[in-house]
Amino acid sequence: MRLSEKASPPSWGELPHRHPGPGEVVVRMHAAALNFADLLMQTGAYQDTPPLPFIPGIEGAGEVVEAGPDCDLRPGTRVAVLGQGTMAQANIFPAAWCHPIPDSMSYAQAAGFLVAYGTSHLALTRRALLTPGETLAVLGAAGGVGLTAVEIGAALGARVIAVARGADKLAVLRKAGAHHVLDSDDIPDLRAALREAGGVDVVYDPVGADPGRQAFGALRPGGRFLLIGFAAGTPPDLPLNHALVKNIAIHGFYWGAYRQLNPAMMRSSIEELMRLFQDGRINPHVGTTLPLADLPAAYELLRDRRAIGKIVITI
Repeated sequence: MRLSEKASPPSWGELPHRHPGPGEVVVRMHAAALNFADLLMQTGAYQDTPPLPFIPGIEGAGEVVEAGPDCDLRPGTRVAVLGQGTMAQANIFPAAWCHPIPDSMSYAQAAGFLVAYGTSHLALTRRALLTPGETLAVLGAAGGVGLTAVEIGAALGARVIAVARGADKLAVLRKAGAHHVLDSDDIPDLRAALREAGGVDVVYDPVGADPGRQAFGALRPGGRFLLIGFAAGTPPDLPLNHALVKNIAIHGFYWGAYRQLNPAMMRSSIEELMRLFQDGRINPHVGTTLPLADLPAAYELLRDRRAIGKIVITI
């Protein structure tokens, strides 16, 4: 699949065959995951949108089938891939973008693992410095990254308040480890509801707009606010005078930048996540699975926010 025009649905295309160069591998893709960034790339609004035409997908999973010179990964290695162009039957990626996965992890689980779990783990452990016993509020908690924040927060020993819309989503969040759930359809004042639930030490906000602003108001002195994304369309209008008076830290967080900003920190976080998976402390939730031919429908599911957890494309 490839995108040839802005705001157009993806169409079939074929790439000329080439062999991997030094430090590169060919990965036979078995699954790929959709992210909110893919929606933004479709219209050219994402900060790292490649030039048209391009193959969509920034993460996936598959098997190494060919390795170039100076490459530690060997053919037959099962990997999760973090890199542009995963919505393809096969593609060439730098070996550094490919992370071996446990035998017990399915390709569908691995396809949506790196971005969502990597974002939540690095944000919560390295930026917010979440500690056991603290209270974490997760907005948009049934989405791809929100659900992982609930699960990781619980695994880290935090008390997790999950905010989402609808009984089905709240049931999934309880199963993921949320100690308290709030239905955003039934809450006229999110700030008051979070305060009534005991207040918050860390807010994880992939939504933005008014929900982010309200959740900010429930932070205790010394709290931390994680700006993860703006699924609602606009950033939250945060009162910086309150941040000053209450010693609140506001952390902008873009996980993909850590590949250049601090690659060692990113890799160590991924290794910790793989251990959490092997220990059974996290269990990736595959929300919707569709074949590659249905990728345009998958975009609509993501755009309408109808999916719970990750949308995974099988290839």
